[in-house]
Amino acid sequence: MSAPAAFTTTADIPHWIAGARHPGSSGRQQTVWNPSTGQPARQVLLASAADVNAAVAAAVAAQPAWGDLPPLRRARVLNSFLALLNQHKDTLAAMITAEHGKVFTDAQGEVSRGIDIVEFACGIPQLLKGDYTDQVSTGIDNWTLRQPLGVVAGITPFNFPCMVPCWMFPVALACGNAFILKPSERDPSPSILMAELLRQAGLPDGVFSVIQGDKVAVDALLTHPDVKALSFVGSTPIAQYIYETGAHHGKRVQALGGAKNHMVVMPDANIEQAVDALIGSAYGSAGERCMAISVAVLVGDVADKIVPLLAARAKTLKVKNGMELDAEMGPIVTQEARDRIEKYVGVGVEEGAQLVVDGRGHKVSGFEGGFFTGGTLFDHVSPAMRIYKEEIFGPVLACVRVPDMAAALKLINEHEFGNGVACFTSDGGVAREFARRVQVGMVGINVPIPVPMAWHGFGGWKKSLFGDMHAYGEEGVRFYTKQKSVMQRWPDSIGKGAEFVMPTAK
Repeated sequence: MSAPAAFTTTADIPHWIAGARHPGSSGRQQTVWNPSTGQPARQVLLASAADVNAAVAAAVAAQPAWGDLPPLRRARVLNSFLALLNQHKDTLAAMITAEHGKVFTDAQGEVSRGIDIVEFACGIPQLLKGDYTDQVSTGIDNWTLRQPLGVVAGITPFNFPCMVPCWMFPVALACGNAFILKPSERDPSPSILMAELLRQAGLPDGVFSVIQGDKVAVDALLTHPDVKALSFVGSTPIAQYIYETGAHHGKRVQALGGAKNHMVVMPDANIEQAVDALIGSAYGSAGERCMAISVAVLVGDVADKIVPLLAARAKTLKVKNGMELDAEMGPIVTQEARDRIEKYVGVGVEEGAQLVVDGRGHKVSGFEGGFFTGGTLFDHVSPAMRIYKEEIFGPVLACVRVPDMAAALKLINEHEFGNGVACFTSDGGVAREFARRVQVGMVGINVPIPVPMAWHGFGGWKKSLFGDMHAYGEEGVRFYTKQKSVMQRWPDSIGKGAEFVMPTAK
């Protein structure tokens, strides 16, 4: 593979309203950093409530005609968008690496997973079919249909600036809604490119908008009476705020929160595979994934075998500028995030965990100003420690030793988060019982990061999800549509006189 072209544009990043770039009215802006160099790269314009109102007004005007199109015609627009995404996937990946910091090959994988959802959305006409019952009562038929909500919005995180928006807007658009995206202000460039590609694909102006911004934009979306539903991915405190505020204003809300994902390694597991899985899932994307493994639950004597191997691998991680194709881990997204992660390492030491590998203070030659940290590994972590309980969202792996599977399950089930979990074992009975009994929404058996494919849907349990429905898949179709039930009869079958009792089958 040849070296990819870096994203170096210095132009301000605007909003996208009514099918065009829009400067907004607030006069506020925020720096977007290059995390590899630690230098400002460009500015993103921050929205005012008036800018949100303008985007909603354009969406309200455009949605009825879009929603009235046959689903197949909407799917054809998305199919054209799919082709354009495939043509520009390396450009999107370079944007992600430039603003988030994840290595380019990982960014390519993110774009590919977003493309999977668009492919799924192209087949949504099949899922919009209703049910029909003939003769539910004499001369009466009953059927159901699913119709779009109207204007919906998504608030998405910095760690997947392409994939997570694609969890939302392709499904929402295919269902006939207009969509307003509020991406992270830390890495906003991919959102504008996707908006431009949607317009090239034939999406009518106003059906898709992008509002760059901070809490001002979020609160304006949450309280706007014409926004009927809102999807969110981010930390648990913000997810709970989004859920409660949106529900207070009568909106349908799905809010995906934080995680503390465990991976159980049984004594009969393939040790080499388990080590590979832990290294990739804990340190990939610098641990800035909601599905990253941050706790290794080592059962019985497997800890003494696996910790030295983890330590050797963590010490030799290739931490460098993400545009270098041999990089295994890039920088942290911001200096503040890097400092917060390294502070947690200090907390772990103070609490008595054994610091096996210390990633703090890592420097990359030629990129000394970048927001880099190395992979950190703790052993003998206890459930009472903050580094066990709290989401660090960085390349920090905590090893907890337990005597058996029952203790491992108890540990996981008592944690407040329930996003993802994995179990590595060679025993089918253990695997089955683990999958059935663990109180977590997404489970991997010998799969460290069990992110469901596009047609299955993504979501955790407990404080990892606020709301009733998971993201994308058939759950997404249900979230972005409302069911209508129709009962029908014709004049020649109507009985004589008024009816004063509850209708029944007769």
